[in-house]
Amino acid sequence: MNILMSDRQAGLQMKQVSFHEKLVQHNLHIQRQSIEVLQLNLGKKCNLACHHCHVDAGPNRTELMAPDTVDRILHLIDKQPEIHTVDLTGGAPELNPEFRHLVSALRARRKHIIDRCNLAILQEPDQSTLTGFLAENTVHIVASLPCYSENNVDMQRGRGTFQSSIEALHALNGAGYGINSELQLDLVYNPVGATLPPDQVQLEKRYKEKLLEDFGIHFNRLLTITNMPINRFLHALQRDGKDQEYWQLLIENFNPKTIGQLMCKNQLSIAWDGEIFDCDFNQMLQLGCHATKTNVHDIEHFQELCELKIRTANHCYACTAGSGSSCGGSLD
Repeated sequence: MNILMSDRQAGLQMKQVSFHEKLVQHNLHIQRQSIEVLQLNLGKKCNLACHHCHVDAGPNRTELMAPDTVDRILHLIDKQPEIHTVDLTGGAPELNPEFRHLVSALRARRKHIIDRCNLAILQEPDQSTLTGFLAENTVHIVASLPCYSENNVDMQRGRGTFQSSIEALHALNGAGYGINSELQLDLVYNPVGATLPPDQVQLEKRYKEKLLEDFGIHFNRLLTITNMPINRFLHALQRDGKDQEYWQLLIENFNPKTIGQLMCKNQLSIAWDGEIFDCDFNQMLQLGCHATKTNVHDIEHFQELCELKIRTANHCYACTAGSGSSCGGSLD
């Protein structure tokens, strides 16, 4: 999109049209309707340090969810049977020593388990049994592969990451992922630069053709996710002088049809230290939810947080631009 204004003008327009004002203009509001999904950030430790990472995760991070917090969350899940899905993220969630205990406990409770996997973790020498463990517990893998091009992936995620990701995908296919109907393997696309994702359906078709033709790889779905202008990605935009242009792109492509499908309306995000947020992005910005008690160790039931107004800010434009964006891909 061509932006026919200076960076300063774009910044001024962004300030004049806050996300809250945009909702008012369209007579919209965002309120939680139920709590059916929990997204747990098991820590910020990761074997990669991707340029688009909104978590600022990396090998030198030490934050990890503690065993007592894991057990407290399981206790609260037992009190709320409406929670059908637990989405495990990080960092690399698999690096938390409690990961396998948590997966086994959730499997015993018949919950749908999602592992936000960076693929490269499956190739680490100390994770040789991880693929088999995930398959045994029918964990739904949502794996980041920002492109089917080696250069683009290595540019975002580090040299050699694409090749290790392809090897991991072969191992997952060998375990039945993307082939056996019970073992779901979804891939995630993030744009390399300051652009919105293309049409999800068309890009999925292209991914499937290229990965099958070039590498013999099968997967179920492609999820397109808009890069969130916070933390590491925002710093990269600012370094390249593209932050105002990107904000303007998000604002001009606001899509009111996405509001009804936003993930925060039926989901809670829980940080590694037990703090509760409306979404993963609010968590990274430390924007706490509208509640007097906001830690799993202080509440008695997740229902206490139901039917509360969702806390929003300008970064919410990223979830509502174009076809919309959530942890489950496009919305509209």
